[in-house]
Amino acid sequence: MSDTSASSGQMSGEQPFELHYFPPDPDLADMVSSFYCARINMPRFDEYERADRPQFRFITVADGEYVFSDGHSSTVRRANIVGPTSGRVRAISNRPTRIFGFGMLPAGWAALMGSHGEKLTDRAIDAADLFGDWINEVADAILGAANDEERLIIGNNFVRAVLKQTEAPAMWFIRTVDEWLTRSASPQVHDLVEATGMSIRSVERMTKHYYGLSPRMLARKYRAVRAAAALARGETLDQAQLGDAFYDQSHLIREIKRFAGATPGQLGKPTLYTEATTKGRKQLAGKVSPIVSET
Repeated sequence: MSDTSASSGQMSGEQPFELHYFPPDPDLADMVSSFYCARINMPRFDEYERADRPQFRFITVADGEYVFSDGHSSTVRRANIVGPTSGRVRAISNRPTRIFGFGMLPAGWAALMGSHGEKLTDRAIDAADLFGDWINEVADAILGAANDEERLIIGNNFVRAVLKQTEAPAMWFIRTVDEWLTRSASPQVHDLVEATGMSIRSVERMTKHYYGLSPRMLARKYRAVRAAAALARGETLDQAQLGDAFYDQSHLIREIKRFAGATPGQLGKPTLYTEATTKGRKQLAGKVSPIVSET
């Protein structure tokens, strides 16, 4: 029996760590990957988060830091905007706390940050710097809600308020990239260039704008996190259709450690956090895009 819960429902507060995922409302499906509620009920939390898409997080007790793969650290705030990450991130909380957050898909990230999004790769900022003190009132409402259902109503409405698109996102490009990332075990950049009909320079510019990374780094990231998620769920790479994704065992170990913060052997006995993340996202299959549920 795991100490970690990753299914839908109310948190009991009795486990050391609990995490629940929820799909966004249908009208937000192009902007939000999922909502999640987490409870850290231990004196100190110190875990590696896998390379991920941008996150917006509200935290009850903001006493910790994010340490990114390049060594840069950011203090945890009551309302946090974490940009897209190119490698593992060490997440630290020095006290028990609760978290409500949501992941942002490329269209949502572009709506929130516009042309500044690329500058936040491997960085986090205080959301109050962008929205002012009003964001703390939102945090009070979300974190003080009676249950997850109320938090989700507030959260979905908050997204509608802040992810307003000043111009229509290039959804054709985003969908082409997402399909490219999920169609092959090891996506090749020349296939994406061919699929878009654009120059390599234009493709690089647009992937950095919407995803925060170059096409090559984006392909490496999603290949590694897909493999890491499969291993943490107890699947083999062949079962996950990733058997030919890596050159050899050393390549597999190197890539997964860089992007997921653990070796394949360690993922065979995942931590509470890793187990909750991978199994929780998998349970969203059919409710969200495969690029979300498979990673």
